[in-house]
Amino acid sequence: MSVNIDSRVVAPGSDDLVEEAWHLKEEINRREGVLKQRRDFFTDAYRRSKVHCYIRAGELVGFAAVRRDGYILFLAVSPDLRGEGIGKRLVARVAEDHDTITCHARTTNENALQFYEHLGFEIKRRIDDYYEDNGDAYYLKLGSDVGIADKISDLMRR
Repeated sequence: MSVNIDSRVVAPGSDDLVEEAWHLKEEINRREGVLKQRRDFFTDAYRRSKVHCYIRAGELVGFAAVRRDGYILFLAVSPDLRGEGIGKRLVARVAEDHDTITCHARTTNENALQFYEHLGFEIKRRIDDYYEDNGDAYYLKLGSDVGIADKISDLMRR
């Protein structure tokens, strides 16, 4: 990852960077047709989460909004910076605080599914009509069966 990318953590209850996160999420939605949440749902979930952020040249380029139980509500990386390790580092930051990380991903979101599989997440189940638009999801999990610290150490070597 480029040395000119700074990290920042937004504590639960804060609105810091929520507008920037919304705009990044919407850019991804326009380009890829994923991350289709309504604004009020997104901002409420963001405010209730611990959010790990990466900023480059004053612009939010990636974030992971995480619940207290290690569930990733939102993981977003600027499409122009994919492949530079930002998403992997965001997941590694989440793993520092949790023994298990879980999330949902659309069954049709091949990029996300390949990314999570590469990191060692396992599909635990399929949930039909999970999203508001009736899209289906996979529930994914990393950790608990084997020490997550070992998995993340392995992940960072990839």
